[in-house]
Amino acid sequence: MNMDHLKSCYELSLPVTEKCNPISRDIDRAHSKQMVQILKRCDAEMFEKKINHDPFYQRLYSSPVIQTMVDVAKRVEMILRDPEESLIVLSGCGTSGRIAFLLVTSFNEMLNAQRQKQICSYIIAGGDRALLTSQEAPEDDPELGARMLDKVCAGKKHVLFFGISCGMSAPFVAGQLDFCLNHLDIFTPVLLGFNPVHMASGTVSPRLCNQWHIPKQCNMRNCIDLDRQHFGCHGNTVRSSFRLNKEKHEHLGGDGAEAISGSSRMKGGSATKIILETVLLAGHEAAFTDKMMTPECMSSWITASEMVYETTYCHGDELAALIHRAGESLKLKAHVYYFGWQTLGIIGMTDASECIPTYGAGTLSNVSKKKFCPDFGDIRGFINNGFSEMKNNEGDLSSLGPEFIISHKDFVDTILPSLSPHDMILFLFTVNDDLHEVKALVNQLRQKTSNLHAIAHDLEKFTFPEGVCNMFESVLNITWPFSSENENSAVMRQHWELSTKLCLNAISTGAHVLKGKVYMNYMIDLRVTNSKLYRRAINILQRFTGSFTTECESALLRAIYSTDELTEDMISADVRTHTDAANRRERVVPTALVMIQSGCTHAEAQHHLDCHPVIRDAVSICLNSSK
Repeated sequence: MNMDHLKSCYELSLPVTEKCNPISRDIDRAHSKQMVQILKRCDAEMFEKKINHDPFYQRLYSSPVIQTMVDVAKRVEMILRDPEESLIVLSGCGTSGRIAFLLVTSFNEMLNAQRQKQICSYIIAGGDRALLTSQEAPEDDPELGARMLDKVCAGKKHVLFFGISCGMSAPFVAGQLDFCLNHLDIFTPVLLGFNPVHMASGTVSPRLCNQWHIPKQCNMRNCIDLDRQHFGCHGNTVRSSFRLNKEKHEHLGGDGAEAISGSSRMKGGSATKIILETVLLAGHEAAFTDKMMTPECMSSWITASEMVYETTYCHGDELAALIHRAGESLKLKAHVYYFGWQTLGIIGMTDASECIPTYGAGTLSNVSKKKFCPDFGDIRGFINNGFSEMKNNEGDLSSLGPEFIISHKDFVDTILPSLSPHDMILFLFTVNDDLHEVKALVNQLRQKTSNLHAIAHDLEKFTFPEGVCNMFESVLNITWPFSSENENSAVMRQHWELSTKLCLNAISTGAHVLKGKVYMNYMIDLRVTNSKLYRRAINILQRFTGSFTTECESALLRAIYSTDELTEDMISADVRTHTDAANRRERVVPTALVMIQSGCTHAEAQHHLDCHPVIRDAVSICLNSSK
């Protein structure tokens, strides 16, 4: 059986968020400008209207999807018109939870500016620690999810609940949905997901599967299942089915296979932001301007997000230059630091925090948490005024460890003295931010480095003062059209957020690809730090080599212990011993892969990976050398 057939069979068994996108198959061999074009094509799938002209499979723009969003937005409108004893809750794990936090922060700020009651709340599995670090155990606990929802909603009589699952983190949210279904006198649950429940990880209540997915028992007026199992070269599909039953809960979601397999932080996060933002803003507009909510109006909100996508990628050359500079920094084992203001700071910290679980980008495994370590994380984000700007539920978390030190001042005090000229600094700000603060920070950093860059947003009628952009070595400056549609500063800020997210997705992804973390479009250079990741590493090796489990595990152990001959003690040691040793090694899985595919020694595999960051090139060179 050839390898292409093996991988094809493997793909069929995967949830769509874990599948490979054919568009990005060769991203590991692309230069920065080619990467931008690849990522642009992948992101375009979020806005495609048809697939192969088949009316059965539909997308975000399709009338059934639009109608469901209208129905949910009407529930938002009802809550906003009668906010007493009411609440809108957004909940998720990892990427989903961070997007929930961002949207709640933005929406509450908008309500506050209009002197309206702030009625939005967020829940993230693992609590506020999970906003900045990976917290995997709580994601698999449905009972914990239900308890947290019960606590947040105590005393409320009307709750609109959005359960978000960008990728595989279903159990925590599933527990909350099950709780909602037991209390439908209070809760209106909305599920936004990209995988069918039966393909989600962990244990999901059979009752939840039945009530949410079987039409006979499904108490929904509109059930929209964004089914991506018919995924092909053009990404995902949407399957619509209607039941003219009493309206109570809705199912939304979907955006196509990710550019990097399994990295739902990218398109999954962007599509989540677009869908929920559209629903919340449309409901807000209907509540406070008495504007009639129609499918045409809902489509116009999505079109506005598509305009953001198009405007952002018009600056492809500048974006490619930032990818190249970030890649150079990571290849030199230096860092990329984001400095953001307001919600762009949150966008930066979110992107940075997700690089650790996605790309194995730096850990604190061997560092005392009592002492700040500037080497934590290849990419890190900082926000002006730290946690006081974040307005998170649990307040200041800086005492928890170095990964929670996030203010610009903290950076100046702790990292700036040891800053390397190879470290890249990327500023994220808009014309509405405090430009005096921006200038002051640039002047402080200039004392140590000139490697300063920026993503800066302004408006046609309100551009940056002369000299602001000249402070940086390079600037991706996007000047947005000024019109009656974007006079609302909150709406414009959300456009800036989406644009910045798309840019940072590309920069951090491209930089890690250039560093050699990706094989084709699969992230394989994971850190083998626990039993789950140990098993995943073996599965990855099987997936790409077709070898037996025993051969793959043997190669993995040879890479972990840096040897060609395993001793009896190495072979008989338990998994914890293996993962402790693996945590002190770099490129464990790529090294094992090269050894299996080329039959070379451990030293030869390491040498070729040193010379050729593209793992596929290292395999080819090693094969040629052996011949």
